Amino acid sequence: MLKKILTLAVMSYAAVCFAAVDVNKASVAELDSIKGIGPALSSKILDERKRGNFKDWNDFIARITGVGEGNASRFSAEGLTVNGTAFGSIATTPAAEAVKQNAPRAKAAPPAVNAAGK
Repeated sequence: MLKKILTLAVMSYAAVCFAAVDVNKASVAELDSIKGIGPALSSKILDERKRGNFKDWNDFIARITGVGEGNASRFSAEGLTVNGTAFGSIATTPAAEAVKQNAPRAKAAPPAVNAAGK
């Protein structure tokens, strides 16, 4: 699990360093260059951006229908940023934190008993 998190962090950092496209400044062509963002989603983003810039990733996810944390993570890995920030570098969202807190915890395994019953 730790390896996956580190890999995602490194990929996000590399994408931001080499091909960052800020959602608040990007043109249609720049948005379309992000894998997973097509003309329909680009137009949604530009229409919503006319109402005001996106404050952060949570604001972006809330205002763009069809984009959740999974898509945001993929877009970020492809180089999309919100105000220069990659998705993986934001604090845990309240929704994700609530899921963590309500998740059932694993019970400790009972102690092993040897052949002699001790």
